[in-house]
Amino acid sequence: MAQPKEKEEQSLKSIVAVSKRRGFVFPGSEIYGGLSNTFDYGPNGVEVLNNLKRLWWEYFVHRRDDILGLDSSILLHPRVWEASGHVSNFNDPLMDCKKCKTRLRVDKFLEDKEGDGAATGKSLEELTNHIKEKGYACPSCGSVGTFTEARQFNLMFKTAHGASEEGAMDIYLRPETAQGIFINFKNVNQISRKKIPFGIAQIGKSFRNEIMARQFIFRTREFEQMEMEFFCEPGTQKEWFKYWVDYCMNWLTNVVGLKAENLRVREHAKEELSFYSDSTSDIEYKYPFGWGELWGVASRTDYDLTQHESFSSEDLKYHDLEAKKKYLPYVVEPALGLNRLFLAVMCDAYEEQTLEKEDIRTVLHFGKRVAPMKVAIFPLMKKDGLDAKAKEIYQDLLPHWYVDYDESGAIGKRYRRHDEIGTPFCVTVDYDTLQDGTVTIRERDSMKQERIAITSLKSYLFERIL
Repeated sequence: MAQPKEKEEQSLKSIVAVSKRRGFVFPGSEIYGGLSNTFDYGPNGVEVLNNLKRLWWEYFVHRRDDILGLDSSILLHPRVWEASGHVSNFNDPLMDCKKCKTRLRVDKFLEDKEGDGAATGKSLEELTNHIKEKGYACPSCGSVGTFTEARQFNLMFKTAHGASEEGAMDIYLRPETAQGIFINFKNVNQISRKKIPFGIAQIGKSFRNEIMARQFIFRTREFEQMEMEFFCEPGTQKEWFKYWVDYCMNWLTNVVGLKAENLRVREHAKEELSFYSDSTSDIEYKYPFGWGELWGVASRTDYDLTQHESFSSEDLKYHDLEAKKKYLPYVVEPALGLNRLFLAVMCDAYEEQTLEKEDIRTVLHFGKRVAPMKVAIFPLMKKDGLDAKAKEIYQDLLPHWYVDYDESGAIGKRYRRHDEIGTPFCVTVDYDTLQDGTVTIRERDSMKQERIAITSLKSYLFERIL
């Protein structure tokens, strides 16, 4: 049964609150009053981001013999975006409220009112007329009949490339990392001598001037992508498309640890497909505000390489020496938004537990490889050599994991603090430690405690974290 909207909003607010309180996400430029829809990732947030990137790179590059890495430039020649179709086609329908000047993305506005696909296939004129006929009010000021006509709005950020205004060339911040891969296909193929099928993977920042940036970090103008282009022989793309949808779902559930019930695959209907795609599926996550796209897997045919070959006049065909033929490969693209994955991981991990005497425990049940800190070391007291022994254990573990040393406040408060950070294990050094060389280790999810020898601590953690 669906949650009431008020409960959904409260759930997201709780996640936003713990994100700031525990150093996961801060509002951007906060000391200057903030900058709308910008965010900074704090000490714990950047650890989660880096852990997710490492896991993706490990399973999509290092553990495979058919994927290579790349890091292409954010700034690309403007002809790249003409060839890709972004200059002419990378648009969203936009309208403004003439009374309060609120700007709306029309398709998302309609989907919020009527559900997914409400704007699919409608022209700008049809969108305008539909909203007028329904008498929808401006969500900001409540006025009816004050919307402008719908018009197209290009989502790319424009900037200038050059030392002076007079000689500067208009260029764009990249709206996706994919084109940097396509224009380097020939380079990578030549230096690697990889045979088709093979892929090129990249992690990097992208920028889109979103009309309705919203829902915390779900839709932002600056975001990071983990994207891979898999080049295959024409006619085999359907098989590879299914393979990569399954591979991505398996990574999300079995490696990252997202709950299967919060994930689904939604296949695009024919009228939803991009003009260059013959198959597209979205892996969606059930966020507090509803199902949202997490990972898009698209069979892009040979559109991109064909376009770049035409615009650049460079031969980008793959030469199959065994079959004695040349062709432009087809491409299957799994494209994952890192920030959306971060939000999904936070939502999936977040829980408020009611303990004895109505005590509320907030805990983040991160997978152990995703958690920012792996272990926290607590001296029971800051005296009698307990703190010195605790620091000795801390230093011994530090080369292996990101470990915290915490001596502030009562032990119970320290446990709760690290429950909210999502630290899997807390180790307490007490007076018995000085006598028998054992420590108390507490597991986050069950809160169970056990005594183990200091000499066994590293092997205990290695078995449970790696």
